[in-house]
Amino acid sequence: MHKVVVNSTPLIVLSNIGYLELLKEMYKKIYIPESVFREITAKQDSACHAVKNHSDWILVKKIKDTNSKRMYQARLHDGEVEVMILAQEEPTADLVIIDDNAAKKTAKFLGLNVTGTLGVLVKAKKLGLIDHVSIIIEKLISNNFYISDEVINFIKNEVDE
Repeated sequence: MHKVVVNSTPLIVLSNIGYLELLKEMYKKIYIPESVFREITAKQDSACHAVKNHSDWILVKKIKDTNSKRMYQARLHDGEVEVMILAQEEPTADLVIIDDNAAKKTAKFLGLNVTGTLGVLVKAKKLGLIDHVSIIIEKLISNNFYISDEVINFIKNEVDE
């Protein structure tokens, strides 16, 4: 079984467009640190309800090494920091899903396998779980998820759309 640790943005944006269950289809269960849970459940919206209602496959975990948080917090949010710490704690995560570029670079520097929301969609298309990535990208954009034209073109080319 793969251990996948997810930050708040992928959960929020996928929930907002009705694709949160895609994570369950792909990974069976995911882990989120307590700070991500607190961030998502602070607002009573679709993401909050989805995370609370899917506790069978969205597992909230407390990080063990709270002292490491101080090393990262100058550039990164609390949730991003805890995602990376949780991913490094035993057993080490197979994948981290995080969208912030600075956090991705830090996670890669730490030797973690990293993808973002768009990477999840590309993989889902290749697995045959979704038919069209471009339609989902349009939904993401209409929900204020910024994607550059260059990235959109790269992804469309990657999935032959």
